[in-house]
Formats: sequence, structure tokens, C-alpha cells
Amino acid sequence: MTRSYPSPRHLVICVRNKGYAASLEKRKIYIAIPDSVAAKHGQIRVVDESGEDYLYPEKFFKSVSLPPSIRKAILAAA
Repeated sequence: MTRSYPSPRHLVICVRNKGYAASLEKRKIYIAIPDSVAAKHGQIRVVDESGEDYLYPEKFFKSVSLPPSIRKAILAAA
């Protein structure tokens, strides 16, 4: 089942996964979903390896900027 997520989504790269090795792969690009409540608590909502979105520590990720064609392809494949 393909899940639909609201826009604007942005891309982040995982730089840490301590305690979440089954859910997050370091150096992998993930889709982050805006969540202002989570951000106030230092967390970020990410679509992880399960295909569902969960909250993780914001410090586990860094924003990544890619050319528009690559960004579009990644988001379309999700």
C-alpha cells in the first residue's frame, strides 16, 4: 500500500542511528515530513525503513539539497 504524505516534504540524510539500527541506515536519504510540534521538542518526523513516519531525534539527520530532477525522482519513488 502506497501512503500519501502532505507537501512540502524535504530530504534529509541520516548521520546517526544509535538505538534505531533496524529503522534507520546511516548515510541514507530519507523523506522528512513537516511537524512543528515535534520540532519544538528537538525531533523530526521521518519516513523510515518500515515505510511509516516516526519521530526521531533531529540531531540524527542533516538536510540535503539535491538538483530538482533528482529530488523529484526520489519523492516520486517513495
